[in-house]
Amino acid sequence: MDDLPRPRPALLAEDALLGLLLPFWHLVIGAFVLFVVVVSVARLARRGRSRMTTALLVTAAAIVGFAVVGVLLEG
Repeated sequence: MDDLPRPRPALLAEDALLGLLLPFWHLVIGAFVLFVVVVSVARLARRGRSRMTTALLVTAAAIVGFAVVGVLLEG
């Protein structure tokens, strides 16, 4: 039994530190994305109703396109 190689111990300290920081960075990134979306929607709303309609149509087309690509790549 002494001939078998023993597994090396994992570096748990690094994983634990990263595990503690990861939720914080998710929160920071989420807050930044939310800020950018709010600013862009406010700016778009100031430009008028016509631009809002166009933006909604473009967004809907992008969502449908991503969904179609996802379905095609899945199967």
